[in-house]
Order: sequence, then C-alpha cells, then structure tokens
Amino acid sequence: MDLVFSTESLPSSDRYRAWRDAICDVYVNVDVKAADPERYRGFIREAKFGEIVLTDILLSEQRIQRNNRHIARLDKDCYYLQLLLKGRISVLQRGETHNSNAARGAIFSATEQYVLYGHGEVRSFYLEIPSDDFAQRFPRERIPVSAIINTTQGLGRIATEFCATLATEGSRLDEDVRASLGNQLMDMLAFTMLSSEGNMAEAEGSIKKARLRSIQLWIEKHVDDPNLSLEKVAAANGVSLRYLHVLFEGCEMSASEWIWNRRLQLAYDCLARGDSRSITSVAFDHGFSSSAHFSTIFRRKYGASPRDVSRRG
Repeated sequence: MDLVFSTESLPSSDRYRAWRDAICDVYVNVDVKAADPERYRGFIREAKFGEIVLTDILLSEQRIQRNNRHIARLDKDCYYLQLLLKGRISVLQRGETHNSNAARGAIFSATEQYVLYGHGEVRSFYLEIPSDDFAQRFPRERIPVSAIINTTQGLGRIATEFCATLATEGSRLDEDVRASLGNQLMDMLAFTMLSSEGNMAEAEGSIKKARLRSIQLWIEKHVDDPNLSLEKVAAANGVSLRYLHVLFEGCEMSASEWIWNRRLQLAYDCLARGDSRSITSVAFDHGFSSSAHFSTIFRRKYGASPRDVSRRG
C-alpha cells in the first residue's frame, strides 16, 4: 500500500498539528479534536481497487466531525466502511449511533453529517465505496444509509479477511485485476448486508443484476476491440466463462449476441449522424474485422444497408 502520511518521523510536539493540517484539512475534510495532542500518533496507507479506495489507518483517540461546510468541498459521493483491527469507534449519523469494534464493522454515508468518536487508539481498514455503484446492488427500497456488519462469522468475516488480503497483496496486481477485485468486494459486501435480512434469493438476484451491469459497462469501453472474446470479458471481470453466460440469462440475448448488437447500434448511430468516415472505417472502428460481414448483419438487423442509412444522415 502507498503511504499517504505518517507522524512517525516527526517530533512529538509537531505530530498532532501536522496530522490535522495534512489529513483533516485536506485529505478527508473533517474537524478533529485529539484527546491527548501531546502524544498523538497516526498513519494512513492507501491502495485503489477500481473505484474503491482501501486505507489502512492508525488513529490516536479523538473526535472527528464532518458538517455541511466539509461536505460542500467533497468531490465524490461515497460510503465509508470501517473494519476495525484494534480499538472502538462510535459513529453518530441521522440520530443513530453505530458502534464498531473488532467484532462488528459499520458502514455510513460520507456525504451526510456525522460525528465519529475513536475510543482509545484505533487501527482499522477503511473502505471508500462509490455510492452509485454500491446502491445498484440493492433493491431501490433497501439502499443503505448506514448499517452494522458482523465481522466474526459468515460473509462478514470473509469480507474482512478479503480486505486484509487486498491490503497485503494488492500492490503486486495490475490495474485491471485490482478493478475487478474491487467489484467483487462490492458484490460481497452487498450480499452480506442483504442476506443478513434473511432473503438469500433476493440478495443473489440483486448482486447478479449489478454484476451484469458492471460487465456490460466494461464491454462498452472495449467494444471496438476486434479481438474481444467472451474469455477476455470473463477474465477481465473476474468471473468464469460459465458464470458470464449465467449472468446474461436474464437478458433477451446471449453475451455474444449482446456484444454484436451493441456494436451494430453504435455503428448505426455514427452513420445516421452523417459520419464522414467510410463504411469500412466505421465497421472497423466498432470491432468488425470484415466490412462484408458488417454489411450483412447490419441489413439483417435494420432492413437497410449501411450506405442507405449513411445517405439519410
């Protein structure tokens, strides 16, 4: 993990001020009040897994507050999930207090006001989870604001141990693999929260829908690659080829059909706008390796040739 800041090399008299200036006023945008400023110590290490940021944090006992002034300075909407290794933390948000320790984690909104109390010295994994991506994994009426996760057994324990593994091994992985693992971690956390309410089937359905959307977005970014294969899609998104087919069972098309259909839709849009490129260039730029094949399936889908559509544009 990359070191963001540490008080270790600073004189004791400078540590709290340096922490407050470098971290609280810039890195996380909060107000902080330490219980014992003269003996303050702390560090933050960080690693990114796609849209998820995983931090390993040491904090001296303190009170942390985020109010509307801080929220106005934030550039992203996210959740915080804290998985404690040592100490206790209480988070007050929306009139409710969530207590976390080594046996229970807490998730809460980073973009709503909160007060956090660290009781004693705290060592913790913190996850910064994008709100929109995470919310897609829940039925609309059950999107969380804050919640508690049991980290001593079942999926909660697996998620905690997964975070520990990511923290130690993540730096050795390439960017695409880390992004895939970030998506898997969001799946696991959402499944943990939904299944704790007792409806495993609904939880599994929500996760499948979210994973399908995530894979479709990935395909959208790579759809112009003529060498794009289902094996490549599965590997890049951390799923088996079989599970990829399972995810697309909820669509009217197979995974392969969905890719070709999306390529045709994008090519059609270009031609209909009067794109100045040749038909062959449009075909090649959207993942087709043969203009003849492109024209054949284009006519089959739209009942007109690419040239006819281009002339209309």
